[in-house]
Amino acid sequence: MRRLAFAAVAAMVFGAGCAAGSTDSGPVLDVSAAASLKGAFTAIAEEFEKRHEGVAVRLSFDGSSTLANQIEQGAPADVFASADEKNMAKLGGLAVDPRTFATNTLVIVTAPGNPKGIDSFADLNKPGVTTVVCQSAQPCGAATDVVEKNTGITVAAASEEQSVGAVLTKVTTGQADAGVVYVTDAAAAGDTVSTVTDPVFAGVVNAYPIATLKDAPDAGLGSEFVALVLGPDGQRILRDAGFGSP
Repeated sequence: MRRLAFAAVAAMVFGAGCAAGSTDSGPVLDVSAAASLKGAFTAIAEEFEKRHEGVAVRLSFDGSSTLANQIEQGAPADVFASADEKNMAKLGGLAVDPRTFATNTLVIVTAPGNPKGIDSFADLNKPGVTTVVCQSAQPCGAATDVVEKNTGITVAAASEEQSVGAVLTKVTTGQADAGVVYVTDAAAAGDTVSTVTDPVFAGVVNAYPIATLKDAPDAGLGSEFVALVLGPDGQRILRDAGFGSP
């Protein structure tokens, strides 16, 4: 396991909506989702709003562990989508009938053109390479821990970030030479990064569960949002974003 102080980086991104439950303009559905789902869930939320006139979907994106902690502490949420089963299970009975809706695997991202010549997971420890990863409490970090265990290689990370989005930002802004993120994040980053694959990642697959939450202000709408995610249109959006099938 990696040993260093966690980076105090947090990103909470809000989509449409202005208050939990309902407003003068109509009901608001609060959806808390893993940072790696930002692109796909933004598109799904837009589709949901088209089908539900007057309903606004408010999206909160962050690391799954962070979101689960917020929900346990009473943060408003009708639906929770986690990047792993562990953080969904942490909610216990608060999560109603969790269902797996997607899968994801890891990949390495570097500055465009891969100037440090990183060709494998082991190369993240090359002299002169600054690498960032996710905190172990977050699904992307837990998956990285498993790769370290499987390979016997411990990454000497310069920092551990609170979400996969924060890792990607460190690389795209030049604060790090390389980072371990999901394949979907690398795809969404386009030509702002170069991608390095390694066979060691294939054996570590994250399953993404989604659930409505007990006593949610808009449980009915929440169930309909979950149905859209699990249905053909939601699955198409997720596949287009690079997610694997459940």
